[in-house]
Amino acid sequence: MEPRGGRFRRRDGPKGEQEERHSGKGNAETHRAPDLVQWSQHMEAVKTQLLEQAQGQLTELLDRVMWEAVQSYPQQGRPLPSTPLDSLSRLVLEFELLIFSFGQLPLALVTWVPMFLSTLLVPYQALRLWARPGPRGVAWALRAGLGCSLLAAHAAVLCALPVHVAVAQQLPPASRCVLVFEQVRLLMKSYSFLREAVPGTLRARGGKGTQAPSFSSYLYFLFCPTLIYRETYPRTPNVRWNYVAKNFAQALGCVLYACFILGRLCIPVFANMSREPFSTRALVLSILHATLPGIFMLLLIFFAFLHCWLNAFAEMLRFGDRMFYRDWWNSTSFSNYYRTWNVVVHDWLYSYVYQDGLWLLGGRARGAAMLGVFLVSAVVHEYIFCFVLGFFYPVMLMLFLVFGGLLNFTMHDQHTGPAWNVLMWTFLFLGQGIQVSLYCQEWYARQHCPLPQTTFWGLVTPRSWSCHT
Repeated sequence: MEPRGGRFRRRDGPKGEQEERHSGKGNAETHRAPDLVQWSQHMEAVKTQLLEQAQGQLTELLDRVMWEAVQSYPQQGRPLPSTPLDSLSRLVLEFELLIFSFGQLPLALVTWVPMFLSTLLVPYQALRLWARPGPRGVAWALRAGLGCSLLAAHAAVLCALPVHVAVAQQLPPASRCVLVFEQVRLLMKSYSFLREAVPGTLRARGGKGTQAPSFSSYLYFLFCPTLIYRETYPRTPNVRWNYVAKNFAQALGCVLYACFILGRLCIPVFANMSREPFSTRALVLSILHATLPGIFMLLLIFFAFLHCWLNAFAEMLRFGDRMFYRDWWNSTSFSNYYRTWNVVVHDWLYSYVYQDGLWLLGGRARGAAMLGVFLVSAVVHEYIFCFVLGFFYPVMLMLFLVFGGLLNFTMHDQHTGPAWNVLMWTFLFLGQGIQVSLYCQEWYARQHCPLPQTTFWGLVTPRSWSCHT
C-alpha cells in the first residue's frame, strides 16, 4: 500500500505539468489576442457592408419589377388594392383573368339548352318521318319535305343562336368557347346520326334494311365521347366514381394553370406591344418568347380535354372504346401526327369527308380527298378561333391549310428516325409561338385602337398591323 504523500504527488504531477505548459503558452496567446479581435471586427464590417449592398440591390430589383407590373396592367378606372394581400394573390394565381374569361357562363349554359333540345328532337323526328311505311307518293313526299324543313330549321338554330348570343351579349372568351365547342359537336353528331341511320332506314321501307334506331341509343350517342353513331357500343361493367372525380379535378387544374401561364408569360409581354413602334426584331422576339407558353397551352388543352374530360364522361357512361388519342408525341411525320393527335375528330373526318369524297370521285384522286379534309378542318378551326376571340385574323387558317398541308405531303410516313421527331416538335414549337404572339397582339390592338366607324373591311383587316401609337 502506497503512502498518502506518494498518491498526492502522483495526482499533482500531471496538473503541475499542465500549469507549466499553460504558462509557457501564455505569452503567445497574449500576442495573438489583439490580432483575433481585429480580424473579427474586420469580418463584422465586411458582413455589414455586404448586407447593405444586397439590400440595396434587392430593393432596386423589386422596384423595377413593381414598375414593370404597373406598366403591364394599365389602370381602367379601378381602385388600387388597399392591402398587399391582393397583390400577393395576384402574383400566385390570376383569378381575375379566370373570372373574366368565364363571365356570363350561366347565359352560355342557358343558350345551350335549346341547342341540345333541337339536336335531341329534330334529327330523330325527321328520321321517323322518312321511315314511315307506305308507297312513294304525295304523302311520302310531304313527309320527306317536312323532315328536310325540320333539319334546315335545326341547322339554322345551331348556327345562328350561339353567334347571336355571343355577339349581342359580348360573352368573354371561355363562355364563347363552351358555346362554339357544343355547336360544332352537336352539328357533327347530327350529321353522323343521319349519315349512318338514313340509308338503312330507307332500305327498310323496301324490306331490305333495318328499322329506325331506338331513341335511347340516340340519346346515349349525344353524350358519349364519340362522333361516329352506332346502335351499340362496348360497355364497362361499373363506374369508378373516384376516377371520374380525379379526371374532373385534373381538368380544373389545367384550366387554372393555363390562366397562370397567360397572366405571367403572355399579358406582361403583349399588353403594351401595340403602343410601341413596329420592328421586325420585336416581332421575332415576341414569337420566340411565345413558343414556351404556346406549347404549354397545347399540352394543357390536350391533357385537359382529350384525356381528362373525355375519360371522365366515358367512365360515367361506361363507354368502353377509349382510344381518344394515340402516341402522337412519337410521330416522325405530320401525317401521322394528324392521325394520332385527336382520334375522335380524325375518325369523323376520315369517315364522312375522306371516304365519302373518294366515293363521289369514283375512288380516284386521293390527294383531292385529302385536301378536302384539310380544307374542312382548317375552316372549322379558324371559325372556332374567330368565335372565341371575337375577331377574324386567319393565322390558324394559313398555318393549318397552307403550312400544315405542305408538311403533311412532304413529311410523310416514309420518314422515320429520331431526327424527324425532333423536326416535328420544332415546327410545333414555332407554330404555337406564331399563334400565341399574333393573336395576343391582335387582341390588345383592338382594345387600344378601336374603330371610329364600323365597316366590313375594318372588321376583317388585322388591327395590329396599323395600331402602333
